[in-house]
Amino acid sequence: MALQSNIFSTWSIPRTLPISRIASKGLQVRTRSSMDGQEDYLIDAPVSAGDGFSFTGGKYSDGPSRSDEWFSQGKIIKAHPVYSNRGKAKDPIFGLKMGAESQSPDDVFRWFCVEAGNASNPLVFLIHGFPSQAYSFRRVLPLLSEDYHVIAFDWLGFGFSDKPQPKYGFDYTLDEYVSAFESLVEEFAGDKFSLVVQGYFAPIVVKYASNHQEKLRDLILVNPPLTEKHAKLPSTLSIFSNFLLGEIFSQDPLRASDKALTSCGPYMMKEEDAMVYRRPYLTSGSSGFALNAISRAMKKDLMTYVEAMKKTLNSETWTIPTTICWGMRDRWLSYDGVEDFCKISNFKLVELPMAGHHVQEDSGEELANIISRVSSKEK
Repeated sequence: MALQSNIFSTWSIPRTLPISRIASKGLQVRTRSSMDGQEDYLIDAPVSAGDGFSFTGGKYSDGPSRSDEWFSQGKIIKAHPVYSNRGKAKDPIFGLKMGAESQSPDDVFRWFCVEAGNASNPLVFLIHGFPSQAYSFRRVLPLLSEDYHVIAFDWLGFGFSDKPQPKYGFDYTLDEYVSAFESLVEEFAGDKFSLVVQGYFAPIVVKYASNHQEKLRDLILVNPPLTEKHAKLPSTLSIFSNFLLGEIFSQDPLRASDKALTSCGPYMMKEEDAMVYRRPYLTSGSSGFALNAISRAMKKDLMTYVEAMKKTLNSETWTIPTTICWGMRDRWLSYDGVEDFCKISNFKLVELPMAGHHVQEDSGEELANIISRVSSKEK
């Protein structure tokens, strides 16, 4: 696959790279807005062009790609208001106005969601970790779709969802993510639903769940940060929060996607899958700036959120059936203390010997079977 990257591999003053501009080819993507209750169409959803850190447009691949195929399976859902009127976003380094793909909408943020299964079946949300995409659940979705209504989505700042510049409507704080997640759930959820959340976004989802227990059927946490040692980001991720160096490395698609996904477990990434994860960083500088912002927020507030999650899950008021799935080959989060935590909390613990931190990538079929067993009974 021929690549024409518009990402700097070394730090330099922005310049126009010798890249041929192309016209964005559009996909007709259904959208739904909570503001007016009407459905419309986002005609020009970007597929192969963006602005990148060089602030130019550039083609990232030739011909159809796995990324295009995945995008065609999903739809754009509008949820969570944009609280900003500061005008067009500028990059945080040089103050240059960024291109269209790095701008937030005027009213409501756009989330990329993939749905599978009959809407009349029990609802299950599949929630990816940090950093990843809904694409990581591509093997889980079809296996659950026969008996469940399954929804996987990209968090704001990742994948095909909006990636607002910090201070232009979304600052990527953990509190903002809780509020944003609530807005998204309200677009789908009926009476009851199940939550499956992986990795460092687990404390955010648990905080939401603690205020909405009446809506949950059950909760499945996949390699969540449970102990004090877990509340410190691994060096692979914390590097993105560093001053200057973080801005540089977050614009490198190999560091931001490939290395982050493959350094935490046994996952061996195929090139066609790697291109899906690289795509946001190849097509828009906003992806890297979002990664930088969420890394800083995690570094600052993760300890507080982990402590709050532990307190919530160990409290007498927590009544939701909870299962902990643990990939035993996780190189980021130690297994030490996990078994004791589950015993104290009276949670079911499922060990996956061959999986790493991103269990859905390493053992997608096994995870789907676990979700089916846990959610099989009406709660």
